Amino acid sequence: MLESAFTSVYGTADSLVSAVSTGSFLLCSLASLLMGLAVAGIYMFRHSYSKNFVVTLALLPLIVQMVITLVNGNLGAGIAVMGVFNLVRFRSIPGSAKDIGTVFLAMAIGLATGMGYLLLGFIFTVIVAIANFVYVVSPFGTPREPAKLLKVTIPEDLEYDGVFDEVLKRYAATYELTEVTTTNMGSLFQLSYLMRLREPHLEKSMIDELRCLNGNLKISLGLPPQGRDTL
Repeated sequence: MLESAFTSVYGTADSLVSAVSTGSFLLCSLASLLMGLAVAGIYMFRHSYSKNFVVTLALLPLIVQMVITLVNGNLGAGIAVMGVFNLVRFRSIPGSAKDIGTVFLAMAIGLATGMGYLLLGFIFTVIVAIANFVYVVSPFGTPREPAKLLKVTIPEDLEYDGVFDEVLKRYAATYELTEVTTTNMGSLFQLSYLMRLREPHLEKSMIDELRCLNGNLKISLGLPPQGRDTL
């Protein structure tokens, strides 16, 4: 029926795709779609996402499967495809660590199904899904005390170098002055510290002591802006 689809119009080809039957190709395609759906579910578990990227993840194993099926047994075509993937990589926007890891997962599944190892791809998907669930719900990798962003407003005539060090050393396990900006038409300075408290629930005591040093001007303490986790 569709056997002619696996015959090249150029005649004999070095690829082993001519040995693929219609039934086996459709079975591999179905397996790629199902495992791609599982990859998308793994990515969405407790993670912010967009519909476009999730749909791409679901289809990526099927796409990679087709590529591997075509280049199977053809070394020259395999090298050419690798070069194309490199071009695509440099034309893509940077992603988070989980974005890139999930893309590699989808590609690995596509490699397995493209070479006919359906059971291996299924077992690999299950193992990654379980490991992802365990790592996400467990406290693994979570800092004991989250980083805090401390902003202290001081008058322009106050020499701020080291003036708050004594207080910060008592309350913070680590701290670093990350930014100094002027406010209120240049009449005030704002110091920004990135810090981790030694123990929770020490915010009020620390702020009370800082107020005595900065002339009771504005002080704020909160979580720093969340950036993308990149590799």
